[in-house]
Amino acid sequence: MKKCLLLAFTSLLAACQSSTPPAASVASLDGEVFYLQRIALPPNATLSVSLQDVSLADAPAVVLDEQRGPVKGQVPLPFHLSYDANQVKPGHRYAVSARIEVDGQLMFITTEQHTVQLDGKDPQPLKIRVNAAR
Repeated sequence: MKKCLLLAFTSLLAACQSSTPPAASVASLDGEVFYLQRIALPPNATLSVSLQDVSLADAPAVVLDEQRGPVKGQVPLPFHLSYDANQVKPGHRYAVSARIEVDGQLMFITTEQHTVQLDGKDPQPLKIRVNAAR
């Protein structure tokens, strides 16, 4: 009887351990957003930078992390993105995009895809160029 009870308890513990999700493994990307125009940003400009899974062409990109807030200073504008490395899927494509808005109006945006591998070998800081929206 004791052996059966011990065996049942051990099986229950093993089942609990196998259903526990893996711990989050936080990784990050650091970089700078810049533009070539020789103009200053107004004090009410906001910067948005996002890390996205862009694997599916016919579906919206899945955002892994996004930094959004007021611009502090002038270009280059630093950013820091953190993501769960466990969410990175083999065979998927990932990219960083950025935009600068003033009073809700788009002023600058990335026009080229800035692909990242998310394998720990991406050059940092990333240099993300944005172009005028008009």
